[in-house]
Amino acid sequence: MNDITLAPIQPDQPSHLMATYGRQAISFVRGRGAYLYTEDGTEYLDALTGIAVCGLGHAHPVIAEAIAEQAATLVHTSNLFEIPWQTAAAQKLAEVSGMEEIFFSNSGAESNEGAIKIARKFGTQQGVSSPKIIVAEQSFHGRTLATLSATGNKKVQDGFAPLTNDFIRVPFGDIEAIQEAALQHPDIVAILIEPIQGEGGINTAPQGFSYLEEVRTICNQHNWLMMLDEIQTGNGRTGKYFAYQHTNIVPDVLTTAKGLGNGFPVGAVMTQGKAVGLLGPGSHGSTYGGTVLGSRVVYTVIDTIQKENAVENAAVVGRYIVDQLRTQLADKNVQVRGFGMMIGIQLPKDCAELVAIARDQHKLIINVTAGSVVRLLPPINMTQAQADDLLERLVTLINNYL
Repeated sequence: MNDITLAPIQPDQPSHLMATYGRQAISFVRGRGAYLYTEDGTEYLDALTGIAVCGLGHAHPVIAEAIAEQAATLVHTSNLFEIPWQTAAAQKLAEVSGMEEIFFSNSGAESNEGAIKIARKFGTQQGVSSPKIIVAEQSFHGRTLATLSATGNKKVQDGFAPLTNDFIRVPFGDIEAIQEAALQHPDIVAILIEPIQGEGGINTAPQGFSYLEEVRTICNQHNWLMMLDEIQTGNGRTGKYFAYQHTNIVPDVLTTAKGLGNGFPVGAVMTQGKAVGLLGPGSHGSTYGGTVLGSRVVYTVIDTIQKENAVENAAVVGRYIVDQLRTQLADKNVQVRGFGMMIGIQLPKDCAELVAIARDQHKLIINVTAGSVVRLLPPINMTQAQADDLLERLVTLINNYL
């Protein structure tokens, strides 16, 4: 095996990367579980996990072994052929999701694109010439042109007009607004929402998850598809395998990605009930969707989550973190919200600068979303001891800031 050592990047060395990210002045060379390490061995507690991606932590030995073994055996053949690992991964995902059909993509945005295509196909079959989809304000569904159009964030849309006009926007959690839209727009065919708005600030509906039950009822009444974007909330993040499982409903279309591959780029769009069979041969595809390697990763991640009881752990340890934050920050005028290992701390003022302070002074990786919300997305298998480590660093950070 060839050893390749990268030369240190010099401060005046030009970069050939597009400047699409405001990168932090730090890089990590290895990780283990809930911790990341720089070249000099400095340890950082990772409470972001690649933005809800590495749910089982970094360099999980079982997943690393599966990737290495499969990469040395067979990586890709294309969907022109049967892929046994893809069939097995789909079976696993169907078991934990309650869905019937699964299409593997490469990302969350691609999964949501698939959902939008399914809604359009459904509408066309219902005789609707210009199908519309209801989406929520402050939502985030991706950065392709269709998913950007569905997203309720003008900042990320700026400069990319004209966007598609296939989406009708309503306030998140507002059932009356959905009912009013139904009266005004007879060409609505679906609703696409997140159970919890991650990028929007860990927003939960005022009525909690019962909001999803109310949406399900409305979709049934109007023969709409209920489509849930669980790109971030899925794969154990909220203390259930999928966030909708906090209720008794099942969506018609479900999308996920992020934690599905624990760092490996893979996503999925899933259907059940009246959404089954809408996409047939030639109507959708992806060169890299569901490769042999990607499918084995998905199978291994789901299997590992099950064997480690990681979903249950996320519920218990996540509740502990929330309770401790509410207790220890009770006098700081903050609001703590979230489920499982998807936690937001709403501060009384904008706090983007906390990202750098946490990193440099407390060796803690977090991010700030919606201006004033500290977002925590720790590994779903985080231990009690690691949670206490997180709390000590984070509470000190916020106490010093406020």
